[in-house]
Amino acid sequence: MMQGRLFIWVGLALLLLALCLTAGVSLGSAAIPAETVWSILVNKLAPGTFEPTWSPGRKSIVWDVRFPRVILAGLVGAGLATVGAVLQSVTRNPLADPHLLGVSSGGALGAIIALLHTGLIFGLVTVPLFAFAGSLLATLAVVAVTRFTGAGADRLVLSGVAIAFVATSLGNLAIFLGDPRAAHTVVFWMLGGLGLAQWSHLLYPAIVLVGCLTFLTIRAREINAMAMGDETAATLGVPVARFRAELFVVTALLTGVMVAFSGAIGFVGLLVPHFVRLTAGSDNIRVIPLSALTGAVILILADIVSRTIMAPEDMPIGVITGLAGGLAFICLLRRR
Repeated sequence: MMQGRLFIWVGLALLLLALCLTAGVSLGSAAIPAETVWSILVNKLAPGTFEPTWSPGRKSIVWDVRFPRVILAGLVGAGLATVGAVLQSVTRNPLADPHLLGVSSGGALGAIIALLHTGLIFGLVTVPLFAFAGSLLATLAVVAVTRFTGAGADRLVLSGVAIAFVATSLGNLAIFLGDPRAAHTVVFWMLGGLGLAQWSHLLYPAIVLVGCLTFLTIRAREINAMAMGDETAATLGVPVARFRAELFVVTALLTGVMVAFSGAIGFVGLLVPHFVRLTAGSDNIRVIPLSALTGAVILILADIVSRTIMAPEDMPIGVITGLAGGLAFICLLRRR
Protein backbone atom coordinates (compact mmCIF):
# COMPACT_ATOMS: atom_id res chain seq x y z
CA MET A 1 0.00 0.00 0.00
CA MET A 2 2.75 2.40 1.01
CA GLN A 3 4.84 1.52 -2.03
CA GLY A 4 1.83 2.09 -4.28
CA ARG A 5 1.31 5.57 -2.82
CA LEU A 6 5.00 6.31 -3.22
CA PHE A 7 4.90 5.37 -6.91
CA ILE A 8 1.84 7.60 -7.39
CA TRP A 9 3.54 10.55 -5.69
CA VAL A 10 6.75 10.04 -7.64
CA GLY A 11 4.82 9.69 -10.91
CA LEU A 12 2.96 12.94 -10.29
CA ALA A 13 6.18 14.71 -9.32
CA LEU A 14 7.92 13.47 -12.50
CA LEU A 15 5.00 14.68 -14.63
CA LEU A 16 5.12 18.09 -12.98
CA LEU A 17 8.90 18.16 -13.44
CA ALA A 18 8.53 17.45 -17.19
CA LEU A 19 5.97 20.27 -17.50
CA CYS A 20 8.20 22.70 -15.61
CA LEU A 21 11.22 21.71 -17.68
CA THR A 22 9.24 22.42 -20.85
CA ALA A 23 8.08 25.77 -19.49
CA GLY A 24 11.60 26.64 -18.37
CA VAL A 25 13.03 26.15 -21.85
CA SER A 26 10.04 27.68 -23.64
CA LEU A 27 9.61 30.85 -21.58
CA GLY A 28 12.00 33.78 -21.48
CA SER A 29 12.71 37.12 -23.13
CA ALA A 30 12.18 35.29 -26.46
CA ALA A 31 9.28 32.84 -26.07
CA ILE A 32 9.59 29.60 -28.05
CA PRO A 33 6.64 27.19 -28.59
CA ALA A 34 6.81 23.96 -26.60
CA GLU A 35 6.53 21.81 -29.73
CA THR A 36 9.58 23.55 -31.17
CA VAL A 37 11.49 22.94 -27.94
CA TRP A 38 10.86 19.21 -28.01
CA SER A 39 11.41 18.96 -31.76
CA ILE A 40 14.87 20.50 -31.32
CA LEU A 41 15.62 18.13 -28.44
CA VAL A 42 14.51 15.04 -30.40
CA ASN A 43 16.52 16.15 -33.43
CA LYS A 44 19.60 16.53 -31.23
CA LEU A 45 19.17 13.04 -29.82
CA ALA A 46 18.06 11.45 -33.11
CA PRO A 47 19.18 13.63 -36.03
CA GLY A 48 16.79 13.82 -38.96
CA THR A 49 13.64 12.91 -37.01
CA PHE A 50 12.00 16.25 -37.81
CA GLU A 51 12.48 18.61 -40.73
CA PRO A 52 13.96 21.78 -39.18
CA THR A 53 11.46 24.66 -39.29
CA TRP A 54 13.29 26.78 -36.75
CA SER A 55 16.08 29.30 -37.15
CA PRO A 56 19.67 28.63 -36.02
CA GLY A 57 19.19 31.37 -33.43
CA ARG A 58 16.24 29.58 -31.82
CA LYS A 59 18.11 26.31 -31.88
CA SER A 60 21.03 27.93 -30.08
CA ILE A 61 18.75 29.51 -27.47
CA VAL A 62 17.02 26.21 -26.76
CA TRP A 63 19.98 23.83 -26.82
CA ASP A 64 22.99 25.93 -25.82
CA VAL A 65 21.41 28.35 -23.33
CA ARG A 66 18.12 27.24 -21.81
CA PHE A 67 18.34 23.45 -21.63
CA PRO A 68 21.63 23.47 -19.65
CA ARG A 69 20.28 26.19 -17.38
CA VAL A 70 17.00 24.41 -16.65
CA ILE A 71 18.73 21.08 -16.06
CA LEU A 72 21.20 22.75 -13.69
CA ALA A 73 18.28 24.36 -11.84
CA GLY A 74 16.69 20.94 -11.43
CA LEU A 75 19.93 19.36 -10.21
CA VAL A 76 20.64 22.13 -7.71
CA GLY A 77 17.06 22.24 -6.42
CA ALA A 78 17.04 18.47 -5.97
CA GLY A 79 20.40 18.51 -4.21
CA LEU A 80 19.58 21.30 -1.76
CA ALA A 81 16.15 19.88 -0.92
CA THR A 82 17.66 16.45 -0.30
CA VAL A 83 20.28 17.91 2.03
CA GLY A 84 17.60 19.83 3.92
CA ALA A 85 15.44 16.71 4.36
CA VAL A 86 18.38 14.70 5.72
CA LEU A 87 19.71 17.41 8.03
CA GLN A 88 16.27 18.07 9.51
CA SER A 89 15.90 14.37 10.31
CA VAL A 90 19.41 13.83 11.69
CA THR A 91 19.48 16.97 13.83
CA ARG A 92 15.79 16.64 14.76
CA ASN A 93 15.48 20.35 14.09
CA PRO A 94 12.86 21.64 11.60
CA LEU A 95 15.01 24.72 10.90
CA ALA A 96 18.06 22.78 9.72
CA ASP A 97 19.07 23.36 6.11
CA PRO A 98 22.38 23.80 4.27
CA HIS A 99 22.05 27.60 4.32
CA LEU A 100 21.28 28.03 8.03
CA LEU A 101 23.83 25.40 9.08
CA GLY A 102 26.63 27.30 7.38
CA VAL A 103 27.31 24.55 4.83
CA SER A 104 26.35 26.79 1.90
CA SER A 105 28.41 29.68 3.30
CA GLY A 106 31.42 27.39 3.63
CA GLY A 107 30.98 26.22 0.04
CA ALA A 108 30.71 29.81 -1.16
CA LEU A 109 33.90 30.68 0.74
CA GLY A 110 35.75 27.83 -0.96
CA ALA A 111 34.48 28.91 -4.38
CA ILE A 112 35.55 32.51 -3.74
CA ILE A 113 39.05 31.43 -2.73
CA ALA A 114 39.34 29.32 -5.88
CA LEU A 115 38.19 32.14 -8.12
CA LEU A 116 40.14 35.02 -6.64
CA HIS A 117 43.25 33.50 -5.09
CA THR A 118 44.22 30.10 -6.48
CA GLY A 119 42.86 30.08 -10.01
CA LEU A 120 41.76 26.90 -11.78
CA ILE A 121 44.77 24.89 -10.62
CA PHE A 122 42.90 21.60 -11.05
CA GLY A 123 40.98 22.56 -14.18
CA LEU A 124 37.18 22.58 -14.24
CA VAL A 125 36.96 20.63 -10.97
CA THR A 126 38.84 23.33 -9.03
CA VAL A 127 35.79 25.35 -7.95
CA PRO A 128 33.65 22.28 -7.04
CA LEU A 129 36.62 20.81 -5.15
CA PHE A 130 37.24 23.97 -3.15
CA ALA A 131 33.51 24.41 -2.55
CA PHE A 132 33.28 20.86 -1.19
CA ALA A 133 36.29 21.49 1.04
CA GLY A 134 34.68 24.68 2.33
CA SER A 135 31.37 22.93 3.00
CA LEU A 136 33.08 20.03 4.76
CA LEU A 137 35.19 22.35 6.92
CA ALA A 138 32.09 24.36 7.82
CA THR A 139 30.28 21.15 8.77
CA LEU A 140 33.19 20.00 10.95
CA ALA A 141 33.31 23.43 12.55
CA VAL A 142 29.58 23.25 13.37
CA VAL A 143 30.06 19.85 15.00
CA ALA A 144 33.09 21.09 16.94
CA VAL A 145 31.26 24.19 18.20
CA THR A 146 28.26 22.06 19.19
CA ARG A 147 30.48 19.76 21.26
CA PHE A 148 32.43 22.69 22.74
CA THR A 149 29.26 24.46 23.90
CA GLY A 150 27.68 21.26 25.14
CA ALA A 151 24.60 21.64 22.97
CA GLY A 152 22.79 18.56 21.72
CA ALA A 153 22.31 17.49 18.13
CA ASP A 154 18.86 19.07 18.15
CA ARG A 155 20.46 22.50 18.71
CA LEU A 156 23.05 22.08 15.98
CA VAL A 157 21.39 24.83 13.95
CA LEU A 158 22.45 27.47 16.50
CA SER A 159 26.08 26.55 15.98
CA GLY A 160 25.43 26.54 12.23
CA VAL A 161 24.18 30.11 12.26
CA ALA A 162 27.36 31.20 14.06
CA ILE A 163 29.58 29.36 11.57
CA ALA A 164 27.57 30.83 8.67
CA PHE A 165 28.37 34.34 9.92
CA VAL A 166 32.07 33.46 10.29
CA ALA A 167 32.25 31.88 6.81
CA THR A 168 30.44 34.85 5.26
CA SER A 169 32.84 37.27 6.96
CA LEU A 170 35.85 35.30 5.74
CA GLY A 171 34.35 35.31 2.25
CA ASN A 172 33.99 39.08 2.38
CA LEU A 173 37.61 39.33 3.54
CA ALA A 174 38.73 37.13 0.64
CA ILE A 175 36.89 39.43 -1.76
CA PHE A 176 38.44 42.50 -0.15
CA LEU A 177 41.96 41.05 -0.44
CA GLY A 178 41.43 39.76 -3.98
CA ASP A 179 41.85 41.48 -7.32
CA PRO A 180 39.22 44.27 -7.45
CA ARG A 181 38.83 43.73 -11.20
CA ALA A 182 37.81 40.11 -10.62
CA ALA A 183 35.72 40.69 -7.52
CA HIS A 184 32.54 41.21 -9.55
CA THR A 185 32.67 37.55 -10.60
CA VAL A 186 32.01 36.37 -7.04
CA VAL A 187 28.76 38.31 -6.81
CA PHE A 188 27.35 35.28 -8.62
CA TRP A 189 28.14 33.12 -5.59
CA MET A 190 26.89 35.67 -3.10
CA LEU A 191 23.46 36.14 -4.72
CA GLY A 192 22.96 32.81 -6.45
CA GLY A 193 22.45 32.36 -10.18
CA LEU A 194 22.36 29.85 -13.02
CA GLY A 195 23.55 32.06 -15.86
CA LEU A 196 26.88 30.24 -16.23
CA ALA A 197 25.30 26.85 -16.96
CA GLN A 198 27.00 24.88 -19.75
CA TRP A 199 26.62 21.32 -20.98
CA SER A 200 30.25 20.59 -20.15
CA HIS A 201 29.65 21.53 -16.49
CA LEU A 202 26.51 19.45 -15.86
CA LEU A 203 28.31 16.13 -15.52
CA TYR A 204 29.76 16.94 -12.09
CA PRO A 205 26.57 17.93 -10.24
CA ALA A 206 24.65 15.14 -11.99
CA ILE A 207 27.07 12.42 -10.88
CA VAL A 208 27.26 13.76 -7.32
CA LEU A 209 23.47 14.08 -7.04
CA VAL A 210 22.79 10.56 -8.34
CA GLY A 211 25.46 9.04 -6.10
CA CYS A 212 24.45 10.89 -2.93
CA LEU A 213 20.72 10.49 -3.53
CA THR A 214 21.15 6.74 -4.06
CA PHE A 215 23.17 6.41 -0.85
CA LEU A 216 20.68 8.44 1.20
CA THR A 217 17.63 6.62 -0.16
CA ILE A 218 19.17 3.22 0.56
CA ARG A 219 19.98 4.34 4.13
CA ALA A 220 16.57 6.00 4.65
CA ARG A 221 15.49 3.54 7.36
CA GLU A 222 18.61 4.33 9.37
CA ILE A 223 17.91 8.04 8.92
CA ASN A 224 14.40 7.37 10.26
CA ALA A 225 15.99 5.77 13.32
CA MET A 226 18.29 8.78 13.81
CA ALA A 227 15.24 11.06 13.69
CA MET A 228 13.86 9.25 16.76
CA GLY A 229 16.97 10.03 18.83
CA ASP A 230 20.45 8.66 19.31
CA GLU A 231 19.46 6.16 22.00
CA THR A 232 16.65 4.72 19.89
CA ALA A 233 18.90 4.53 16.83
CA ALA A 234 21.61 2.74 18.83
CA THR A 235 19.03 0.29 20.17
CA LEU A 236 18.01 -0.48 16.58
CA GLY A 237 21.62 -1.28 15.69
CA VAL A 238 22.65 1.99 14.02
CA PRO A 239 26.27 3.04 14.71
CA VAL A 240 25.21 6.56 15.61
CA ALA A 241 28.53 8.47 15.62
CA ARG A 242 29.87 6.84 12.46
CA PHE A 243 26.60 7.13 10.55
CA ARG A 244 26.16 10.79 11.50
CA ALA A 245 29.72 11.47 10.27
CA GLU A 246 28.93 9.70 6.98
CA LEU A 247 25.79 11.78 6.54
CA PHE A 248 27.65 15.02 7.25
CA VAL A 249 30.28 14.17 4.63
CA VAL A 250 27.64 13.23 2.04
CA THR A 251 25.56 16.36 2.66
CA ALA A 252 28.68 18.55 2.62
CA LEU A 253 29.72 17.03 -0.72
CA LEU A 254 26.27 17.51 -2.20
CA THR A 255 25.96 21.08 -0.94
CA GLY A 256 29.49 22.08 -1.94
CA VAL A 257 29.14 20.87 -5.52
CA MET A 258 25.74 22.52 -5.95
CA VAL A 259 27.00 25.80 -4.49
CA ALA A 260 30.00 25.67 -6.84
CA PHE A 261 27.69 25.82 -9.86
CA SER A 262 24.80 27.91 -8.56
CA GLY A 263 26.01 30.05 -5.70
CA ALA A 264 24.44 30.15 -2.24
CA ILE A 265 20.68 29.70 -2.66
CA GLY A 266 18.58 29.79 0.47
CA PHE A 267 15.21 28.42 1.62
CA VAL A 268 14.97 25.53 -0.87
CA GLY A 269 16.51 23.08 1.59
CA LEU A 270 14.44 24.52 4.44
CA LEU A 271 10.96 24.69 2.94
CA VAL A 272 10.68 21.82 0.48
CA PRO A 273 11.04 18.98 3.04
CA HIS A 274 8.38 20.64 5.22
CA PHE A 275 5.84 20.72 2.39
CA VAL A 276 6.70 17.16 1.39
CA ARG A 277 6.14 15.91 4.95
CA LEU A 278 2.79 17.70 5.11
CA THR A 279 1.56 15.70 2.11
CA ALA A 280 3.54 12.43 2.17
CA GLY A 281 4.26 11.82 5.85
CA SER A 282 7.55 11.66 7.71
CA ASP A 283 9.02 8.39 6.42
CA ASN A 284 12.32 9.29 4.74
CA ILE A 285 11.86 6.48 2.22
CA ARG A 286 9.23 8.80 0.72
CA VAL A 287 10.53 12.16 1.93
CA ILE A 288 14.02 11.98 0.41
CA PRO A 289 13.12 11.15 -3.24
CA LEU A 290 10.01 13.36 -3.18
CA SER A 291 12.02 16.26 -1.72
CA ALA A 292 14.54 15.88 -4.54
CA LEU A 293 11.82 15.97 -7.22
CA THR A 294 9.93 18.83 -5.54
CA GLY A 295 13.13 20.82 -5.04
CA ALA A 296 13.91 20.46 -8.74
CA VAL A 297 10.44 21.74 -9.64
CA ILE A 298 10.63 24.68 -7.21
CA LEU A 299 14.02 25.91 -8.42
CA ILE A 300 13.06 25.58 -12.09
CA LEU A 301 9.98 27.72 -11.38
CA ALA A 302 12.13 30.23 -9.49
CA ASP A 303 14.51 30.37 -12.45
CA ILE A 304 11.61 31.05 -14.83
CA VAL A 305 10.57 33.98 -12.63
CA SER A 306 14.14 35.29 -12.40
CA ARG A 307 14.47 35.30 -16.22
CA THR A 308 11.08 36.84 -17.01
CA ILE A 309 10.34 39.32 -14.23
CA MET A 310 12.97 41.81 -15.48
CA ALA A 311 13.51 40.50 -19.03
CA PRO A 312 15.88 40.72 -20.80
CA GLU A 313 17.92 41.07 -17.57
CA ASP A 314 18.25 38.13 -15.15
CA MET A 315 17.39 38.72 -11.52
CA PRO A 316 19.63 36.66 -9.17
CA ILE A 317 17.74 33.50 -8.31
CA GLY A 318 18.75 33.81 -4.67
CA VAL A 319 16.62 36.97 -4.47
CA ILE A 320 13.57 35.06 -5.76
CA THR A 321 14.01 32.09 -3.41
CA GLY A 322 14.66 34.43 -0.46
CA LEU A 323 11.52 36.52 -1.01
CA ALA A 324 9.21 33.64 -1.89
CA GLY A 325 10.72 31.32 0.71
CA GLY A 326 10.43 33.85 3.53
CA LEU A 327 6.76 34.52 2.81
CA ALA A 328 6.00 30.81 2.39
CA PHE A 329 7.72 29.99 5.67
CA ILE A 330 5.62 32.59 7.50
CA CYS A 331 2.48 30.95 6.09
CA LEU A 332 3.80 27.53 7.12
CA LEU A 333 4.44 28.73 10.68
CA ARG A 334 0.88 30.06 10.91
CA ARG A 335 -0.53 26.74 9.68
CA ARG A 336 1.46 24.83 12.26
